[in-house]
Amino acid sequence: MDQTQPPASLTDVLQRLREHTEGQQHISIGDLLAAVGQRSFGPVALIAGLITIAPLIGDIPGVPTLLGLVVLLTLGQLLFQRQSVWIPNKLSNRRVARETLIKGLDWMQKPACFVDRWTRPRLTWLVRGPGKYLMAVFCMLVAAAMPAMEVVPFSANGGALALMVFGMAMVVEDGLLALLGMAITGGTLWAVMIGLMG
Repeated sequence: MDQTQPPASLTDVLQRLREHTEGQQHISIGDLLAAVGQRSFGPVALIAGLITIAPLIGDIPGVPTLLGLVVLLTLGQLLFQRQSVWIPNKLSNRRVARETLIKGLDWMQKPACFVDRWTRPRLTWLVRGPGKYLMAVFCMLVAAAMPAMEVVPFSANGGALALMVFGMAMVVEDGLLALLGMAITGGTLWAVMIGLMG
């Protein structure tokens, strides 16, 4: 598999994560980014959402906040038109057991195949040019709210789903997914506000 090219589908992302981390006992955030390429901003959001929503990984306290910080840093760089992803070594070196990662990837395999059958390039003006930067802003809003989502039950799943949808929208250039991601973001942030005030 050509690691120099951006992933073309969710299944492609999962396969790259498996292949790139094979033979390792523990996987770092840096390893995950390297698996999808240092120029791939869409997959960063996709991976952050995937790991947060996956059983065993996203349930670890602090993981949603950590991945939210990664999203803030990487997509913030997109807004400033950087051509590659950079994150501090302290974040890049944070690790998770590969066995735990693989269980999460196995859990995602069938949903990934289903999603890939229904996604395709459409409404591309929403995911190119100014539309891409708008999606980055939405992803950063979700990422910034991740610490609060760890307090409000189940809301982190909504945030993770939004990041996954935005990431997929950027990977396959599907503007319909971008619209869905915006709707999920609005609903999730509303739920968080209600939960914090309740």
